[in-house]
Parts: sequence; structure tokens; C-alpha cells
Amino acid sequence: MDRKLSSEDKFNIQQNFRRYLKFQDQYDGTNEVVKAAKSSRVWIVGVIALFFALASDFFLGAAAALFGLYFYRIVSASMKFGNAEEGKEDTQRWFATKGLKLEGRVLYFRDDQMLDNPIDPFDDAVYK
Repeated sequence: MDRKLSSEDKFNIQQNFRRYLKFQDQYDGTNEVVKAAKSSRVWIVGVIALFFALASDFFLGAAAALFGLYFYRIVSASMKFGNAEEGKEDTQRWFATKGLKLEGRVLYFRDDQMLDNPIDPFDDAVYK
């Protein structure tokens, strides 16, 4: 199967492939940050401080601060994850308009069901 891409789209394909790889790296990194934020045990310390809050206003403030920190980390990580996911999907849609698809970090023609002919967007032999 000797299919070629338009040489007029070469620059855009290469730039969008770089953008996709950047978004993919951000997606992977922020996914780990979200998991770490959710698995944080700061909220347990907040609950313990809340028990001591019955006797002291200081512990009430400390508990509120710990809960605030916990939820802030989750929300900020989720927002970054959402931005990376949105950028990744946007570039995937752009490649779909050109008849291409991305599987992981590899580019293929959309009709390549077996995924046995990967495309290197930086190889000049791929363009006509």
C-alpha cells in the first residue's frame, strides 16, 4: 500500500504531531498527579484535627486548611488533566479530517485497520 500525504500539509501535519505528543505527555503526567492528589492522606489528618477542634479554634482552622489543601490539589490537577485531554482530542480530530488516526504515539491512515503501516510524519518519502 503506497499511499502518500499531500506535501502542502507537511508542515501542518508535523506541527500537529508535535502538539499531540506534547499533549500526550501532559495527559500522562497530569493523570499521575490526579491519582497522587486523590490518594493523599491529608484529609485523614484533617479529620483528626477536627476532633481536637472541639477544644480549640486553632485546630478548627487547621482542619479547614487541610481540607482546603486536599480539595485544591484535586481540583487543580483535574483542571490540568482536562486541558491536556481536550488538546489531545482536538489534535486527534484534526488528524481525522486529514484521513489519519493516532494510536498511542503512532500515526496511521484511518483505513489501516490492522495498524501494520505506521506513518513517520518527518520522513519526506511519505509526502508526494
